[in-house]
Amino acid sequence: MKDFRGKVAVITGAGSGIGRALAVELAAQGARLALSDAVEDGLEETAARCAERGAEVRTYRLDVADRAAVQAHAKAVRADFGGADLVVNNAGVTLLASITEARWDDMRWVLDVDFWGVVHGTRAFLPLLVASRGHLVNVSSMYGLTAAPAQTAYNAAKFAVRGFTEAVLQEMRVGEVPVAVSCVYPGKVRTDIFSNARTGRGLGYGGIQERFAREATTSAEQAARIILRGIRRNRVKIIVGADARRVDLFSRLLGTVYPRLTARRAHAQARRVRLEAMRTRLAAQRVRRSDHRQP
Repeated sequence: MKDFRGKVAVITGAGSGIGRALAVELAAQGARLALSDAVEDGLEETAARCAERGAEVRTYRLDVADRAAVQAHAKAVRADFGGADLVVNNAGVTLLASITEARWDDMRWVLDVDFWGVVHGTRAFLPLLVASRGHLVNVSSMYGLTAAPAQTAYNAAKFAVRGFTEAVLQEMRVGEVPVAVSCVYPGKVRTDIFSNARTGRGLGYGGIQERFAREATTSAEQAARIILRGIRRNRVKIIVGADARRVDLFSRLLGTVYPRLTARRAHAQARRVRLEAMRTRLAAQRVRRSDHRQP
């Protein structure tokens, strides 16, 4: 897809982050937009920004984990726009918890949104993409290329998105179906996904969130431009950010060695978090003792 002007772009999770940035960039390039999110307030703000750029835009409140709702959404988009040329299954959530601490409901929540949401969107919109000879884009993650502690549910979902999307691509090619397929692997992008994460009952997850905020050097706008460039070039694998590129390279070069290196790095980081928490507690205790001694 070389030009987005006049094309109908469907984006889930468009109320913030990469979804919003994609919508705004596509609006500037003349696309017609069908935007959805589970949170209406953020979605309306995205729509307003797109309308300022002269785009035709409609919004839909959508829970991608609800298969029937996604199927109904595809019908609504067809009725409102006549079809779809580009579908970006972007909606995502995360959980920070070890496998022993994670609540069952929280793990199911991540898998329902991050994996099944992609499956629902692919199945529902594929007929429209076949009709338009369009482009399917499913968003995985850097954590669909490498595993990390405290990310069991998220890793499972994003690895599943990777395998699912690669299989869909093969089916399109074997069946000579005129639909392009891309899988996106963002690294640490400055979005709200980690600040809005559910967490386990253990300690230290606040430290992970803070570290993510510090290390997220790619803006959502930069991510959107990289993704759209990859779509124009019909890239099967779209990697966003230098950190994601490093992870992709190391996981392929090091094979079974990389989990040991990842675990060692995570262990060192967790130790630093515990030491910092201990220093903070000791400092607070000293302040309380000092206050108590004062006449």
